[in-house]
Amino acid sequence: MAMSDVSRQMMMYDAQKKSVGVAFILWFFLGYLGAHRFYAGKTFTAISQFALTVLGGVLAMVGVGFVFLGIVGIWLIVDIFLLPGIIRSYNVSLVGKLV
Repeated sequence: MAMSDVSRQMMMYDAQKKSVGVAFILWFFLGYLGAHRFYAGKTFTAISQFALTVLGGVLAMVGVGFVFLGIVGIWLIVDIFLLPGIIRSYNVSLVGKLV
């Protein structure tokens, strides 16, 4: 592999890799909407978090929605610990795609 190919792959990786810091900022401000999971490429679980939040917000008027909001809250606490591994996994898979 020529040196320019390696340099190009490194530049492509740097341009596409995800940051744990950005993921945590998204988690802090928009985590209840699943923004950090969208950022990490976990679209299905991001949509699930978003749907649970919206459903919980709508149903909170009748009291049942607080269960859904509680589930999202617990999920967000768990994501504090999972997020570095999710981002690392995304970046490792990105390397595999570029090679």
